[in-house]
Amino acid sequence: MNTLSVIHKTAADLRVEPNLLDYEKTRKTFTWEAARTELPGGGLNIAWETVERHTTGALRDKTAFRFLSATAPPRDLSYGDLSRLTNRFANVLRKLGVAKGERLFILAGRIPELYIAMLGSLKNGTVVSPLFSAFGPEPIATRVNLGQCKVLVTTDFLYLRKIEKWRETMPSLKHVLLIAEDDGQTNIPGTLDFASLMADASEAFEIEPTTAEDMALLHFTSGTTGMPKGAIHVHGAVVTHYVTGKYALDLHADDIYWCTADPGWVTGTSYGIIAPLLHGVTSIIDCEEFDAERWYRILQDEKVSVWYTAPTAIRMLMKAGAETTKQYSFPQLRFVASVGEPLNPEAVWWGKQVLGLPIHDNWWQTETGGIMIANTPAFDIKPGSMGRPLPGVEACIVRRNETTGEIEVIEEPNTDGELALRRGWPSIFRGYLNNEERYRKCFVDELYLTGDLARRDADGYFWFIGRADDIIKSAGHLIGPFEVESALMEHPAVAEAGVIGKPDPMIGEMVKAFVSLNKGYTESEALRRELLGHARKRLGAAVAPKEIAFLSSLPRTRSGKIMRRLLKARELGLPEGDTSTLEGGASA
Repeated sequence: MNTLSVIHKTAADLRVEPNLLDYEKTRKTFTWEAARTELPGGGLNIAWETVERHTTGALRDKTAFRFLSATAPPRDLSYGDLSRLTNRFANVLRKLGVAKGERLFILAGRIPELYIAMLGSLKNGTVVSPLFSAFGPEPIATRVNLGQCKVLVTTDFLYLRKIEKWRETMPSLKHVLLIAEDDGQTNIPGTLDFASLMADASEAFEIEPTTAEDMALLHFTSGTTGMPKGAIHVHGAVVTHYVTGKYALDLHADDIYWCTADPGWVTGTSYGIIAPLLHGVTSIIDCEEFDAERWYRILQDEKVSVWYTAPTAIRMLMKAGAETTKQYSFPQLRFVASVGEPLNPEAVWWGKQVLGLPIHDNWWQTETGGIMIANTPAFDIKPGSMGRPLPGVEACIVRRNETTGEIEVIEEPNTDGELALRRGWPSIFRGYLNNEERYRKCFVDELYLTGDLARRDADGYFWFIGRADDIIKSAGHLIGPFEVESALMEHPAVAEAGVIGKPDPMIGEMVKAFVSLNKGYTESEALRRELLGHARKRLGAAVAPKEIAFLSSLPRTRSGKIMRRLLKARELGLPEGDTSTLEGGASA
């Protein structure tokens, strides 16, 4: 398979006219000021723009969220329901004396109360930080203390398991609101019952006045060796969520939309809650963990039209085999997008061949707050590319002058360097909580330095090479792990691959790969040699791995990123650093 082939789009591929049809014209005429006027409230409060403005018109009775569970019938919340319930929660906070700017954390699975608490908090001007429900006690306490959390919303089960014995280590925590997992009431000492508070609260609430620059969300990113960093986002970020939902996800009013990300990850907040509500669509929320057949059934039965997921999930579907896919039909599905880490070319082609739709990769970070570079529906796709910058986003490749320390923008195409973005989009983070020095280091000459190495081709498409601290230096070569991983994944035996640099006295670093296998393949010395030969043929001896190890699965964050630094730490016996976001880790 030629992974450098282009998937050309035709009119038949575009089942509805895309919101971004003329890329060059839209980029030339686009301004963030004009985009802000498309939101009736001017982007001053996320909750007003996502919920309240819809409640006086035709959307009032439309389903905003449909919650799916394996143990209960679907539960629908209309835009009107959301308005009433979030008003109740905002009144709960006001009665508790929770003021504008104070912090509320949410530790829960994908249940309705999570979404109600988040949006109700934003109505009250309260800053929200969603946490993965699988976090263990220590990472929860770390974040609660870093964020000076005053209110925690969680379930009775999670509280007893993860909070109760640690609560004395969280001095800022004043109120714990418990959701009863059996749909009843809780009476655990030192806590408040969520359902009782909601029942006693009024459905009338006047939103606390906020500005575009008022802090709204606090998202924690995993630290490489030290503490997690709290990225600060403001209410004005909602303008970016609106624009990117329109252009990158191509949301139309009649879409049934499914974002598989948990709100504990920034994608699950920005594009699992905010963006779809801004566009008045119906969102599917699945409360269960990944299961290939269940996911295909949801796509089929719920008539999903736009699907936003992660490379890990796509690879797991690939691993389940095409035969599983053939049992289901989803003719309404018109657009599939992916984010979390770069999407291997093999996965893009798999979507085209098995789902009937190529998978559209896009790129952004917790710090950017929204999608910056994307493959949109009307774009021809170059499998393996992140796509092109969205309207309103100026991206470039830069390098640092080692003598002067100055940043130079690289104009020549196909030249490796650091990906940088020019400041100006509304959702750029406003700081790392209590770490101004680290924040300042992210910017030089109005450019945000992303820490990702990339290249831009002659057509303006950007290609991910690797995190700057992941790059392997071997015998004078700079090797991006993603390139090696993608080549390995072209072999039919390989489900996932992770690549690191292993110290070598002769060449500096040697490329070592870790792979997990697809069904029907078992590890053997013969297969190891076959994979080494396959990589050498594809990449050349200088770039191909010298060693390959088999793992049943690769360590990933809960957002789906392969944790190369963890592979390296385990290989070299080094400290593992912050593993709180590790999927299935000891802290989970």
